[in-house]
Amino acid sequence: MKNSYETMFIVKPNLGKEELDNLFAHLKDAVTKNGGDIEEAIIWQEKKKLSFPINKTEEGIYYLIRFKIAPANVIKLKEIYKLNDGILRFLIVRLDEKQILAAKPV
Repeated sequence: MKNSYETMFIVKPNLGKEELDNLFAHLKDAVTKNGGDIEEAIIWQEKKKLSFPINKTEEGIYYLIRFKIAPANVIKLKEIYKLNDGILRFLIVRLDEKQILAAKPV
């Protein structure tokens, strides 16, 4: 059974357009290659100032992916994301039905 998840990434802001496109494609491919189904993938916010520096970086691009995947494969995703130098931070959260309904536009 697949559960619903969302991952918020903070990506390095100094990457070029082509590098960002490649990074976003890599993040989506990681989900699909591990048996996941992507529901939404968007740039949530362009170059936002961080509350505190992360690896001497003071700004970041926020990227959001909502997807369904088997719980056992979430660990694999974490390992893939940890190895990517373009990602400053990421957080994977499991969504329940109330959160899914609240996130859908009316």
